[in-house]
Amino acid sequence: MTKIFDEIPQDPDTQALSPAQLGFRHPAEWEEHESTWIAWPHQKQDWPGKFGPVPWVFADIVRHLSFSERVDLIVPTKKKRDQVAGILVRQGAQLANIRFHVWKTDRGWLRDSLPSFVVRPGVQETESGEIQSARAAICWQFNAWSKYENHTRDAKLPKRLTSACEIDRFKPIVLDEENVRRVVLEGGAIDTNGRGVLMTTEECLLSDVQCRNKGMGRLEYEQLFAETLGIHQTIWLDRGIAGDDTHGHVDDIARFVAEATVLTMVEPDKGDINHEPLAENLKRLKAARVNGTPLKIVELPMPAPVIFEDQRLPASYANFYIANKVVLVPTFNDPNDRTALGILTELFPDREVRGIHALDLVWGLGTLHCLAHEMPAEPKPIAAHELTEQQPAIESDSKARRKKSAH
Repeated sequence: MTKIFDEIPQDPDTQALSPAQLGFRHPAEWEEHESTWIAWPHQKQDWPGKFGPVPWVFADIVRHLSFSERVDLIVPTKKKRDQVAGILVRQGAQLANIRFHVWKTDRGWLRDSLPSFVVRPGVQETESGEIQSARAAICWQFNAWSKYENHTRDAKLPKRLTSACEIDRFKPIVLDEENVRRVVLEGGAIDTNGRGVLMTTEECLLSDVQCRNKGMGRLEYEQLFAETLGIHQTIWLDRGIAGDDTHGHVDDIARFVAEATVLTMVEPDKGDINHEPLAENLKRLKAARVNGTPLKIVELPMPAPVIFEDQRLPASYANFYIANKVVLVPTFNDPNDRTALGILTELFPDREVRGIHALDLVWGLGTLHCLAHEMPAEPKPIAAHELTEQQPAIESDSKARRKKSAH
C-alpha cells in the first residue's frame, strides 16, 4: 500500500492526510505558470560527439520562454552562470525574466527529476490573516529511469526547489512486508487534463524492464494517482516509441491538449517499428470515455526515422511544451514539421506556436518536454466566507499554513 507524508516517519503506521484529502489536484500544463524550470546542459556524455550546438538550442528555448514567463535556470557554478548570461544576452533573451540557481546536477532532464506540483483553492482566514498553502510538491524518488547510476545530484533537486521556493512537499512511500521505500515516478511518465484524468503506459509502469516500483500493479498505481494527484480515472496506453531509453514515457506518444481532447502520434508506415504500438494506443484512446463521453482525438503523423550512428532516436512531435504565451514544438527538418506546427496552432489559438530545431537535441534521447518543467502559479487566496458549495472548505494542516506576511 502507499502512504503520503511531508517527511518519511519513523513509524510507518502513522496516519496522514493525503494531498487529495487536503483538496489538491494536478493542474493541466496549459494552466497558468509561475515559471518554467530548465537546467543548463553541461554533461557532454549525454550528447557524445555532438554537444557543441546543444547549449545554443537551450538558449533559443530560454529566449522564447523568457517572453512568456519567468525562467528558473539551474547552472552548475557561478562561473557558468556568468557565461550563460552572456549567451542569453547574445541570443536576445529577456535576462530580467530569468532567475539563476547555482545547483549541481547530473543531467538536465527536469521533467523527470523535479516534483509534480499540485494546487488547491487558497483560503484566507478573515480573523487571523493566515492563508492555507495553495500549492504543494509531490516529491517522487528519482533513480534515473531505473537505468543509469549518475542520479544522486538530480535526486536532491526536489528538496532544493521546495526549500528555495518555500513550497510544502509530500513524499509518497510504499509499505510492504519487507521495507518502507519512496515511490519512484517521472513526470514524463504521466500526462493529465487538470480535471482528474491521467494517461500513462503499461510499458513504463507495469513492465519488469526498468521496473520503478517492485510489487506495484495497475490498482496500486491508480490508488497512488488518486491520493497524490487527485486522479479519478487512469487511461492505460500500451507502449512508447522506438529509441526511448525511459522504456515507455507517455509524453512522446500522446498528450492532453484540452480537458477532453488528446493529441496522439500515429505511424502510417506499416513496416515501421512504431506502427503497431501507436495503432494500439490509438485504439485504446478511441475506446476511452471521460465522464461517459468519448475523447476528441487528434492524430499527428510521426516524422521520418531519425538515426544517428546506427541508433534510432526518439523523435516525436508529442514532446512539445506548453507555456503561458507560447507552445514550443520540436522539429526535425521533416515534411511533417509543417503539419505538426499547423495542427498545434489550431489547438492553441491563444498562444504562439514556435518550432525548435531538435535534430541535435534528440541525440540526448529527449527534446523539449523532457527538459522543461512548469511550476504552476499559486491560486490567489479567497476569504473563507466566499467559498461556494462547489468549493468546499479545505481541511487545514499545520504544515500547510503560512502567515500572510510570508507571501
